Amino acid sequence: MSQRPLLKHLRNHSVLFSELAALRDDSVRQLGLTGYEFHKTPKFYGPNGERLTVEPERSIVLPSLDLLKGVRTKLRQALPQLHDVQHSDVGYRYPTAALANSQAPFIKRLRSEYFHKMDEDRSICRPVNLSFGIKSRGKADNRQEYEVWMPNDDPQQNPLPLFIERYGEDLPLEVRQFLQEPMRVHGWMGVKRAAFEALYHQPEVLGDIVVCVAMSVDAYNIGARPDLSFSEQAESSIAASNAELEWEIEGYYAPQGSYHSHDEIWHAINYTLAAVSRPLEALYGDHIIETNESKTERILSTVASLGATDEEITALNLQPWEFLQTTSERRVKSHDPSRHVNFLGRLNRLFYQPEHQLPSIESIHDLIA
Repeated sequence: MSQRPLLKHLRNHSVLFSELAALRDDSVRQLGLTGYEFHKTPKFYGPNGERLTVEPERSIVLPSLDLLKGVRTKLRQALPQLHDVQHSDVGYRYPTAALANSQAPFIKRLRSEYFHKMDEDRSICRPVNLSFGIKSRGKADNRQEYEVWMPNDDPQQNPLPLFIERYGEDLPLEVRQFLQEPMRVHGWMGVKRAAFEALYHQPEVLGDIVVCVAMSVDAYNIGARPDLSFSEQAESSIAASNAELEWEIEGYYAPQGSYHSHDEIWHAINYTLAAVSRPLEALYGDHIIETNESKTERILSTVASLGATDEEITALNLQPWEFLQTTSERRVKSHDPSRHVNFLGRLNRLFYQPEHQLPSIESIHDLIA
């Protein structure tokens, strides 16, 4: 644990990311590079000149977490151009709600995310630090993503002004319109994540650009029903358990005062994504679950496969804020109308149900080391 100073409770994201940035800067210096500075992933210019906020990432989905034992060491050996950022390990757990149906033009998602303090009682996961996001669908290259943190953890507020404040003229009209459509819960997922950062340095191909890569390993459970109640078909409130390894471009380093064109930067980004992909596909090709769905979309397809219809979901009219309550104010158990639904208890089954218990954050970090 002492080697992982960031595997602790930090609800202040600005403090966390400042510490991560300092570790990343130090790793760049250890590569023998001086006078380099960090740049965020730039806007992507589409064929019509529009500026899009995109998330350059790739991932593989595997049937079980155990398959990823030692993946950091294996990747380092297979790809010496990828250098770990020492002590950048971060662990967190989060529930995700899918708020848009399978016919929607985008994915609408609500996610709660927070970091854990050492020796914290982990018998409960209480949502805090809510983020509201919209993504283009599927797992296509460089999907658009727009996300904001909701002040006061209040998902009842209209998020549109927050998106306009953050993205301004870069917020496409169709995304702005989709934001304003009513949202309801279509399903839930519980995730525990181990994450760390790495630097991709290959000067003979990328010149003086060093690409910063966020690596993460997710162990997750998908609820069988939108309200996380018991499902006769699954004989559980949990329908599916998988693991995902994701690599995402966070930005890049370059010498102070240097200039790189839009195409040079995006070439470096896409080259890095492909470079990380090759050894992982060689290592895990026999086990990869082929899917074009994002994790949020897998919630939708899993719930639908167990018989939840659009009509039932409309009738339920589940709202994300309900799952912030310990006990429902307006819903009762079907077999006992005298008892109100404990939504927080249901949410915690995604993490702590004995037959499907997700591993601890520490154990995931140990496994992948």
